[in-house]
Amino acid sequence: MDEQRTPRPPAWGGPPAWWRHGPPGWHGGDEPERRARWPWRSTLALTVFVFVGSNFAGQAQEGERASLDLFARALLLVGCGLLLWRQRYPVFVAFGTAAAAMLYLGAGYAYGPVFFTVALGCFSAIVAGHRRAAWAAVGMLWAGHVLVAHWLYRWLPPSGDAPAAWGQEMGVAAWIVAIVALSELVRVRREQWARDRAERAQAAERRADEERLRMARELHDVLAHSISVINVQAGVGLALLDSDPEQARTALTTIKAASKEALGEVRQVLDTLRAPGEAPRAPAPGLDRLPELVEQAAGAGLTVELQGAAPKLPPGTDLAAFRIVQEALTNVVRHSGSRHARVLVESTQGVLRLRIDDDGPATGVAAGGSGNGLAGMRERAAALGGTIEAGPRDDGGFSVMAVLPLKAKEER
Repeated sequence: MDEQRTPRPPAWGGPPAWWRHGPPGWHGGDEPERRARWPWRSTLALTVFVFVGSNFAGQAQEGERASLDLFARALLLVGCGLLLWRQRYPVFVAFGTAAAAMLYLGAGYAYGPVFFTVALGCFSAIVAGHRRAAWAAVGMLWAGHVLVAHWLYRWLPPSGDAPAAWGQEMGVAAWIVAIVALSELVRVRREQWARDRAERAQAAERRADEERLRMARELHDVLAHSISVINVQAGVGLALLDSDPEQARTALTTIKAASKEALGEVRQVLDTLRAPGEAPRAPAPGLDRLPELVEQAAGAGLTVELQGAAPKLPPGTDLAAFRIVQEALTNVVRHSGSRHARVLVESTQGVLRLRIDDDGPATGVAAGGSGNGLAGMRERAAALGGTIEAGPRDDGGFSVMAVLPLKAKEER
């Protein structure tokens, strides 16, 4: 199956496969497991980076900003530690890291990698779908920085601090926009990956349902026809076992041939189920086997008159046409008092027309053909873009008319 094949390297000029379908670690199947894990390693690595970077920043800005003390390191630790919950509580982490960074800047400590905690917290919130919360968190941090840098600096450490340049605010705003834009891009890609995965799962389920339905139709058509022949011949054999042993022997020979053919076709269907995608070991039946079908019907006591000849048909159309004729003749054997049927095959104006008639009268409560057989015929015809009309005739017989396109709709 396509989903089980190893992805090929992308051609030059095209995006890699993971860009279309998502990184393996972001597939929906392992989402609960991913959320159940704590991001210890990434959080620890970022904590080390923030502490080391903040120490270097403090040394570089010594005299301009307040020196790092225990309170500064506690704020850095809180901001980094909150990231452990970024997958479980992204909104809380976004606001928590922003608040810790705002306190850090308001206390006059050196500018440095403290912003990375806010960036990662807001990134996780946006990717998780909490866009407004993330925007509010970064907006709160930026507004707080503007207040501290241009108004509250008079009453906050370090003493003698001057207002920040407005160009610096533009730089901070540019970084915020870049973080939000990158987060939105990742969020959009993740949503697209999720939609693609859902569509592939639905397509796979739809193909499986269609395959099960096809197999059910095949088994029904094969078994219904063969068992009907066997049932009729078994009744003949039992009735003539004592009075006409030779005729009973003929009936048993017909039963043997019908059961052998049924077993062969059932094996072919089951082999397809066991090994999907492999070529069938025997060719699928088609209208070229109508003479065999006529012989089998004769074994069941039904005389069939064939009229017309079928053109060269696509395999799917050929199989559907054969099964429709087979099921219609089976219904004549089972539900009609007539022992004579006519099969007309003609092709005109790009369509194949099949007409199966019997002279009636109908016998049994299911004589109208309203069971699975007629439903299966309609499904086969509809799958090819054709139609089935079935119903009693004015003279008491029953007629089945099938119209199938000579070129199946999936091949157009």
